[in-house]
Order: sequence, then C-alpha cells, then structure tokens
Amino acid sequence: MRSIRHPGPPASERSSVAPCGAQALQLELKAGESVNRAVTRAFAEAGFLGGYADLEEVQLAPLRYVIPAPAPDEKHAAWYSATFAPEGMATIEAAGLVAGMRDGEPFVHCHGIWRLADGARHGGHLLPHDAILAADTTVAAWGIAGAQFVAIDDAETNFKLFSARPCAPAPPAAMPRALACTLRPNVDIVTTIEAICDRYGFGAAQVGGVGSLVGVDFTDGRHIASYATEILITAGRFQANDDAAHCTLDIALVDLDGNLHEGRLERGRNPVCVTFELLIRETASASR
Repeated sequence: MRSIRHPGPPASERSSVAPCGAQALQLELKAGESVNRAVTRAFAEAGFLGGYADLEEVQLAPLRYVIPAPAPDEKHAAWYSATFAPEGMATIEAAGLVAGMRDGEPFVHCHGIWRLADGARHGGHLLPHDAILAADTTVAAWGIAGAQFVAIDDAETNFKLFSARPCAPAPPAAMPRALACTLRPNVDIVTTIEAICDRYGFGAAQVGGVGSLVGVDFTDGRHIASYATEILITAGRFQANDDAAHCTLDIALVDLDGNLHEGRLERGRNPVCVTFELLIRETASASR
C-alpha cells in the first residue's frame, strides 16, 4: 500500500477513539456570520461542545478556500495552496464539518464541494473564519456528548490537528452510541473503520468525516495519483454479520491540481495522508 513520510517520529497509536453519544440536531445558521461562528454558536445553543454537521445548499458570500499543495520546505509532507477568493455568491453543494476546540476557542474543520456564481463546481478546504453565510439556513448535525475534538500539536506531521478525546459529562444512557475518531497517517481508512467498529461491538453504523488520503483507488478501477488530497465522505456505512464486517465509503475529493473526483473507495488501498476525523454513529437496531 502507498505511504507518505512525515517529518516527525510516527506515534505508536495509529488512531484515537472516544466513545460518546450522538444526538441528531437541526442547526439554525444566521446570515452575516462566518461559518465558524454560525456553526459553533448553534451547537452551543443546543447544549453541545461540538459534533459533526452536513452542509447542503448553503449560500456563502464571500467564499474562501484552499486546496492541497506541495510543501514549500521539509517541515511538512504537504501544504495548502494560496487562498481562492471567487467573486459573487457561492453555494455549498455538500460539505462535512467537524466542530471542536482549538487554542481554547470553538473551531471547525470543513471540506466540501461548492458551485460558484458561474455554475462551475470546485471543492477543497473551507476557511471557516473567512467564509460568510449569505442567507439564514438550517443544516443537519449531530451533537456529541462524552467526547470532543480538540486540536493539539502533532509531532509526527508537524500540524495542529484535531484529536478525539473523552470529556465530561458522560452521555445520557438513552442517547444513541457513537465514536469520535481521528486516524493517523498511512493506515487504510476502510479496514481501520472496520476494526474500530468491531472493537466497540457495533453491528451497523453510519460514518461521516473529513480528512486526506495518499492518492485514491476507487472500486471501479480509477486511480488518483495525487499524494495529497482533501476528502469528504458523502456516504459511509458499516455492517457486520456472521461472516464478516464490511465498510463502504463513498467520497468526494479535490486533488493537487484542483480537480474533483467522486466514487467508492477500494478496501485496503487508501492510506490516510495527514489525518482523518470521523463520527461513527451506531444504527439503533444493530448492536451486537
């Protein structure tokens, strides 16, 4: 399997998993606020420190974003492009957003696909403080209790990255079970999710998340050679039965050239590049 070399020593633990509860929410986002402010305020008003949100048909003016780029020096294995600042109204077609804490302040990490004013589709890593809501909107989300995504300095990659951490208070017993997860470089995302779900006794689950992969192999045979990518899971499912555990991940990505690609990931052939942040939500009828 492909791999990428980062500047620091590899951590012994290749994933962080924090069991939690996940409550379905409808977040009311307000026009005129940054994406960071609007989402974290809405989570707080619902009584949650953070969680995961799906952004669909969200209008922004302005939109600011970056895509993956080669690192300018040896301090990182990959970096970000210059900021893209398209004119006019942009609409988020689909985006995944992880909300947590960074430097003691609420912070979000968001990857997605958007339509610009001219109708062109682009995607990448949203700059959440600089992208402004152009209209009030409502988005689906899951607030998490018992865990939090906290940004910490990571010696292996030399980035400040979200890490899934347990936190108080514990989730109510009636709240559906979930797992907040962060994955480290060079682990296969599909088989790692399968192993995590099996470890915690999940029989079926929905998987959402954002992160990066070292190139991509799709089940239809396509290979994306870009060694750094920005990824959004558009549909993720885990199912276990008597014979095997199986995870399927449909994703959208932007490569180093700014090209968009969509498809289903091939099992065992898609290693994490820098990080991957996941919320795995157990299907209520299928715990083992």
